[in-house]
Amino acid sequence: MRPLLCALILASLFGLFGCGKSEASTGAKRVAVIPKGTTHVFWKGVEAGARKGGRETGLEIVWKGPLVENDRAQQIQLVQQFLGEGVAGIALAPLDHAALVPSVKAAKERGIPVVIYDSNLDGKPGEDFVSFIATDNHAGGKLGGERLAKILNGTGKVVMLRYSVGSASTEAREAGFLEAARAGGLEVIVDNRYAGATAGEAKDAALNLIDSLRQAQGVFCSNESSSYGMLLALEQMDLAGKIRFVGFDASPPLVAALRAGKIDALVVQNPRRMGEEAVKALAATLRGEKVQSVIDTGAVLATQENLSEPAVAALVE
Repeated sequence: MRPLLCALILASLFGLFGCGKSEASTGAKRVAVIPKGTTHVFWKGVEAGARKGGRETGLEIVWKGPLVENDRAQQIQLVQQFLGEGVAGIALAPLDHAALVPSVKAAKERGIPVVIYDSNLDGKPGEDFVSFIATDNHAGGKLGGERLAKILNGTGKVVMLRYSVGSASTEAREAGFLEAARAGGLEVIVDNRYAGATAGEAKDAALNLIDSLRQAQGVFCSNESSSYGMLLALEQMDLAGKIRFVGFDASPPLVAALRAGKIDALVVQNPRRMGEEAVKALAATLRGEKVQSVIDTGAVLATQENLSEPAVAALVE
């Protein structure tokens, strides 16, 4: 009876634990999704989209990024860590268009596909990396510049607060804004000041522009943290709602300010789609399928008038 009893016990234990072990040993391929940072609302949307893409394609998503969006060294270290772990693929939003090039090259040499999302990397999509999946950031910046020019009836002085040196996505937005604002008749009196990685830094940078802001009729910021920092500074200076303001990205405080008339418009991206498309591109590559070298995930202009429209509401909720 003793051998039979042992066999029954082993069978019972296998029934409890064996299935999970089998799934782990034959489970989904692991892919790393690395954002620029992990605190902004935007990245939470990207993560939600990436996990949705993982569920739909059967990939295991490992989400990890720097805490603050200026830690290039940590982002490089994370890529190296995942290369060492032998992940099946990497989706990366590079903090710097040049600094992350060697890491992506190392991944390619090891046969690990890399999808670049949100912010571009020096190199050619489809050759140096699998695909570039993002908003058309130059077009998004132009959308903001055209809106501010329209609000100001093609005349007036404006301030643009940049985000961070080396960030390809925001540099493209800023270039698009300047092109459209100047073509629309606006005089840009500040275009060379940087907000920094956090809303607190952006607020300080904006407060240091107090004289210029008091002269200006409009202002543009190129990402979530710089827009929120500028909002806080304008509120402190009693200029909120008095100076016309176009920001970029959506978060609860920014949308609330839009509803209250303290912000005139927000250029809003689709972070969920960005994360989902990045993971799906990795999955297709791992299956040996060809993917588009560039995928535009779109952007819309949110205003008080269209906030309730389904296409806009889905991106700001």
